Amino acid sequence: METPSTLTPMIELSRRQDGSNDTTAFAHDVAEGLSQRQKTLPSRYFYDGAGSKLFQQIMTLPEYYLTRCEQEVLQENKEAMVRQFSQGGLFHLIDLGAGDAFKTKILLSELSEQQSAFDYVPVDISGDAMQELSESLQKELPQVKVEAVVGEYFQALKWLQENKAERKVVLFLGSNIGNFETAESIGFLRSIRSYLQPGDQLLMGVDLRKNPDVILKAYDDAAGVTAAFNLNLLHRINRELDADFDVNQFCHHAIYNPLEGVMRSFLVSKSEQEVHIRKAGLTVHFDAWEALQTENSYKYNIPQIDELGKECGFEIETVFYDSQKRFADVLFKVS
Repeated sequence: METPSTLTPMIELSRRQDGSNDTTAFAHDVAEGLSQRQKTLPSRYFYDGAGSKLFQQIMTLPEYYLTRCEQEVLQENKEAMVRQFSQGGLFHLIDLGAGDAFKTKILLSELSEQQSAFDYVPVDISGDAMQELSESLQKELPQVKVEAVVGEYFQALKWLQENKAERKVVLFLGSNIGNFETAESIGFLRSIRSYLQPGDQLLMGVDLRKNPDVILKAYDDAAGVTAAFNLNLLHRINRELDADFDVNQFCHHAIYNPLEGVMRSFLVSKSEQEVHIRKAGLTVHFDAWEALQTENSYKYNIPQIDELGKECGFEIETVFYDSQKRFADVLFKVS
């Protein structure tokens, strides 16, 4: 009897174009961020095994409204979304940063229910995540054709452009667009647009502006799970890059700026100290109470999203909200 892993195609694109492996890239990015005057670390490295488990816990916290709000958006609007996806016939549903596809499965079930002509292409840099997702879909939705892709977003989109002629519906769920600075978000969406054609669509999750206290608590919960998630990045550097961060000498700090609509997360050094990161060939000095930035999370209003889309070659088709209008999934068409 065949195992699920042999039933589901897996496309491996994880080798970078410059020939480097993941550890080399990680070391380079850490060294680059910690060598700046304002030290930073890329938030994309939060999600090792331990980080992913901590984020699963964060999503269940009472303060963390984002996941529940988007689940509500998808659950309450799944029929309308699927009708709009399916108007042009056969399509590839491309899920950027799919992870466990917990929310996407709401749409996959509805697509199956409506007997839409589609296949599902989850994309993630984690091969383990794609293997687990492929196996879970074989059990839960065996009728869905799955072709998992392990690699960076644009590697996957390039591969799809070269190998798949049919229409594309791209999912970029969560509030991941908020992790980019403004110029970066424009560059990212323009890059996605460059792989799409008229008739293709993009469904993007957006965290909306709201009471600043609600936002702040979501990123600084009372139980300290978000703090552990942030600090886990230092544990990962210690383990994978042979570093000697004393994690107990750092603390999590989060602030929200309602004028810019941005949530920022930091790790703050409690003492003057030096850290050696051997695989990056780097020694880093921290002053007492020096801040290391780990994440931005921008919050938007719909006029801002409309303007962003137009600048990148998209037009809004439909905005789907949760009942309190805290979160939106915005369906764009290629203009």
